[in-house]
Order: sequence, then C-alpha cells, then structure tokens
Amino acid sequence: MTHQSSDSLNLLAIAHQAMIDARFEPDVPRSVSEELRLIESSSQSNSPDTVARDLRALLWSSIDNRESRDLDQVEYAEALPNGDIRVKVGIADVDTLVHIHTAIDEHASENGTSVYTGIKTFSMLPEELSTDMTSLVGGADRSSIVIDMIVANDGTAKSSDIYRARIHNYAKLSYESVGAWVDQTAKYPMRWQPCREWRRRFVCRWRLRKVSAS
Repeated sequence: MTHQSSDSLNLLAIAHQAMIDARFEPDVPRSVSEELRLIESSSQSNSPDTVARDLRALLWSSIDNRESRDLDQVEYAEALPNGDIRVKVGIADVDTLVHIHTAIDEHASENGTSVYTGIKTFSMLPEELSTDMTSLVGGADRSSIVIDMIVANDGTAKSSDIYRARIHNYAKLSYESVGAWVDQTAKYPMRWQPCREWRRRFVCRWRLRKVSAS
C-alpha cells in the first residue's frame, strides 16, 4: 500500500468517526439498500404523475456547482403584459418515490442533511436517488413541487401558488457563469439570448428589493 492511499484511508476513517461523533448515521442500513432495489426495479420510477401539471414545455433551468448532479431546484420566469414577472421555482419531488415512514425516509430523517467532508460525501439519500431518479438533472423529465409567484415592479410578490408538476431541465447552469453575468463581467449564455431582457429586468428588481430591505 502506498503512503498516499494509506493517508486516504486514514482520512476516510476520520470522516466516518466524525460523523458518528456528531450523532449522524454514516452507514446505510441494509433495509435502505433493499428498498432502493425495489424502487429501481419498479415501474414507478418512470411513471409520470397523472395528477401533476405538465410544464415540460417551459424553459426550465438549474443553477448549481458545475460538478453537481444532486440538483434539487430549477427555475423559470416570464414577463407578463402588465410588466410583472411570473417566477416559477421547481423543487425535486422526492416523495413520489420515497414515502413517509419507509426505511429510506427514516434514515434521511435521522441525518437531516448530506454531509460534505471533503474526502467523502455522506448523502442524506442514496446517490441513486439524489443524483439520478429524483434529481432535476439536465435533459430529463422529473416530478417537482412548483412555487409559482407574480413579482411586481418593486420586487414584491403579489401572489403565489404551490402545486405538483412534471418539468424538464433544459439547461444546467453554474453559479460561476450566472454570477458573472449578474455582475456584468461576462456575456449571457448564447443559448438563452431570447430570455436575456426579462431576466435582466428581474435581476434589477431583485437588486432593488435587496437594497430597499437593507
């Protein structure tokens, strides 16, 4: 065993023990693995929700780290004729596959969050779920909970609604690229040029709201 691999094993052991010391459960119970196999083999993982609205035609996008695959949020916005902007935020609907009081739900409830130690990520949910089946990954149809808001010229929310919807993430954007555009240090992504004007107006209203609040 090389010195480098030995150091890596030591760091893994330290991270594992740190999880236990902080009262997390770093090890995935067998019951969780068995439930995951049932979900993967079941048709429910690919069956659309018949109650949910079909919003896959809207230009949804996500903003996260470049390397992230556990995407839990997407967004869509459009300018309305009266000058308001409708903003929709979609949240990954894990409940479509992971039901309350199941082994996966109980394990996730025990930890409450994914823990990033640098050497290893201890996921709240099995990675097969968090980075694939329930993740709002680019280019895939997924179930989500949508928060639908109307934002006025002064940045305040005039109305809101919440419902389940089927969405499609058309662009996996990163904090770095979007941040550079918001800070006006980079051009808007060419693929999203048709949406540039209303997004610029929304960012301006967000800045106005932020300044007013401070």
